[in-house]
Amino acid sequence: MKKQKKQIVERLKNRYRITLFNDATFHESFSLKLSGLRMFTAIAVVASVLVAFTTLVIAYTPLRELIPGYPSGEMRKQIIQNSLTVDSLQYQLEVRDKFIQNFQTLIKGEVPEETVQPLDTAIRINQIQFSNFNHDSVFQDKILEEKLNLSLLANEKEVKKLSEIHFFVPLRGNITSEFKTTPDHFGIDITAEDNSRISSVLDGTVIFAGWTTDAGYVLQVQHSNDLVSVYKHNSELLKRIGDKVRAGEAIAIMGNSGEVTTGPHLHFELWHKGVALDPQNYINF
Repeated sequence: MKKQKKQIVERLKNRYRITLFNDATFHESFSLKLSGLRMFTAIAVVASVLVAFTTLVIAYTPLRELIPGYPSGEMRKQIIQNSLTVDSLQYQLEVRDKFIQNFQTLIKGEVPEETVQPLDTAIRINQIQFSNFNHDSVFQDKILEEKLNLSLLANEKEVKKLSEIHFFVPLRGNITSEFKTTPDHFGIDITAEDNSRISSVLDGTVIFAGWTTDAGYVLQVQHSNDLVSVYKHNSELLKRIGDKVRAGEAIAIMGNSGEVTTGPHLHFELWHKGVALDPQNYINF
């Protein structure tokens, strides 16, 4: 065994000559002397350089797309687009399944999950009715009048407090329908370019994100100061129930969903303690 190893070492140490001759004149044109060890080292270095060069070409140049089986740039874009489409379809299926489940629950007379209690309609001061304990008592009428004055004063303070809040504009566009308590249009309609992003007016938490028959895809956000903002007729919702949102953050895409709609727009509502507010009094559209 030792003898064989010694022979191998001796062969590697032996020197070899590579000579090129001119075939016509037999003149020596090139001569190279190498030992077996040096020749092996040279071959290893050349192979390593070729492997490194090939790796760099494949990793950082468009030539990698010429390799059979490697996806082209257009194919990779299509793969990404298909992945996004599948995710969107999966989300839409989840929304549909949740809607069907909640509908079946309502038919059974039970309370569906993730259902937000309906907002109270707007209340006007002149619509408030008090029932006196004693109609013949002028003193009681005086007390009720003072209570009404205190209520009006408190309401004025609340309005002043809300006017000091900086609201982010939910959508830049044209207002096509203004706030009206009759016929029950407790918000404003805003039109803009197709697929425009809709932003949250304040920091808050999403309390409803789903489908309704009349308003299509609806998003409701609970803010501080007992404020709730509502965004209706969206083509796509970017947030889910429980998500935290920041003022100005994209939460939906403007659309034309729902039965009660005449074209692509955003129906935006602003509520305070169950009372509908005119958004134009607090937001500069």
